[in-house]
Amino acid sequence: MRYSRTSAFRRLFRKLPGARQEAAERALLRLDEALRLGRPAPGLGLKELRHSLWEIRAGLLDRIVFFRSSDLIEFVVIGTHDEIKRFLRRLCPSEALLQSLLPKPGTLPIR
Repeated sequence: MRYSRTSAFRRLFRKLPGARQEAAERALLRLDEALRLGRPAPGLGLKELRHSLWEIRAGLLDRIVFFRSSDLIEFVVIGTHDEIKRFLRRLCPSEALLQSLLPKPGTLPIR
């Protein structure tokens, strides 16, 4: 498995206080171990947010969001729960907005 950090992730990571940086590094090491062993790490809170977009907890305050493909994990952003929610809203429109843009059932012409 290869790992990469986006420039945004590196910038946000550098802004964190030392203790939060250490918690994030521990979380990244635990993620690596969980992936190598093929079993979840307790307390890591690993969950899929969207297709190939995942999140882990890095201590009590921070979350780390990453893209996962077959051979690469790219760490995208790190921040508080609220910061991650804002990032996700910018990344993809809300479900309600997507539904409003789709045609209503039965309104498409059948050919």
